[in-house]
Amino acid sequence: MKVSIVGAYNTQFGAFVKRDRETGEIEDLKSFYELLEEAGAGAIADAGLEAKDIDAIWVGSCSPSMFVNQEHVGPLALEIDPQGLLLKPTTRTEGACATSSLAIYNAAYAVASGRFKNVLAIGVEKMNTLDTAGVTHALACCSYWPDEGAKGMTFPGLFAELGKAYQANNELTDEQLRIMLAHVSALNYRNGIQNPLAHFGPGSIPDRNQLVTAEAILNLPESGKGSNPMIAPPLRLHDCSLITDGAAAVVLTSTDNAKANFKHAVELSGIGHVTDRMTLSARAGRLHELQATRHAVKLALEEAGAGVNDIDLAEVHDCFTVNQILCTEAIGLSAPGRAGYDFMAGKYDPDGDCPINLSGGLKSKGHPVGATGASMHALAYKQLIGEPIGVAHKGNPEVAMTVNIGGSGVTNCVTVMRRMQ
Repeated sequence: MKVSIVGAYNTQFGAFVKRDRETGEIEDLKSFYELLEEAGAGAIADAGLEAKDIDAIWVGSCSPSMFVNQEHVGPLALEIDPQGLLLKPTTRTEGACATSSLAIYNAAYAVASGRFKNVLAIGVEKMNTLDTAGVTHALACCSYWPDEGAKGMTFPGLFAELGKAYQANNELTDEQLRIMLAHVSALNYRNGIQNPLAHFGPGSIPDRNQLVTAEAILNLPESGKGSNPMIAPPLRLHDCSLITDGAAAVVLTSTDNAKANFKHAVELSGIGHVTDRMTLSARAGRLHELQATRHAVKLALEEAGAGVNDIDLAEVHDCFTVNQILCTEAIGLSAPGRAGYDFMAGKYDPDGDCPINLSGGLKSKGHPVGATGASMHALAYKQLIGEPIGVAHKGNPEVAMTVNIGGSGVTNCVTVMRRMQ
């Protein structure tokens, strides 16, 4: 696909609310609307454009009606610049945690069709206006409600099923898997605390408590303050991503236009968008791997004319630590059943051949579900153009891969990004 990113922006990620523990009242410190506008304006400015130069806008937001009582969110993007964007077409996408990758893909298809020249794609979510139970319910609506959400299955519970299947298929003891998962958490914490935009960034809990080694995480108590309790076996608290507020955005144009008129061009050289059956029960017997993700990787690499060995860095969907292991194997960076051992050996550390989640990933950077895909693309773009946010790639990376997943391995969005200039 001859479409490139020419500008990108990522807001600060975090919990932008103030809670009164006695009354339960919540003060919103940075609203859904402010996050959306900041990301969109930032990406336009980063591309060196003005709002009037944008021909169309796609906005990805997973569940704004539940989180902030707002639907019809596409038109809100006009508030970035009411004069410059007035009468421009806007469209909203939704695909659970892959929501804003879908916004980017649809924006890219619009550019590739020739209908639009410059297009803005935004991802945004404001999650912390709800309490934990409210967030859990909103996210459970992204599962198959009749058989999963309505029967009390949460996303930790759904991904725990994948973890148990992976453990059984690869004949891992509880302790072996726990050690592997702790190594994944520690890697993401180490990277995240160097990312100034991360929810768990500098000065955060992992930084203050030095949870930067697997041993430190494994030594946490089972209960009480500073503990690492079991959430859904085999997943513990430190295996779970964060409830985060944030937004990210990119500007896309044709690669030919990007080369001629922009300082930077990072092409979406290959896209793999694959959907699996929604219920876990429909995928019985293959829950130990992300089969659809593997197929999406294959499609993206084929379109890009690239191989696994060409990937210089990857941002993968670590909504839970076990999914980072599954994604790494789906890409083909690790052989089936070997990713946990490879993380233990430090293969995907910043000084490795293909660092994973230099941003800190969802585990540390944060997971504002509607913004996650856009954030992956935005931060990978920054790595490829030599303006890294947080941990920098040690070399001169040319090719990145993003793996963004919606639901329990259902909506799979894989992008191969290649620096063109």
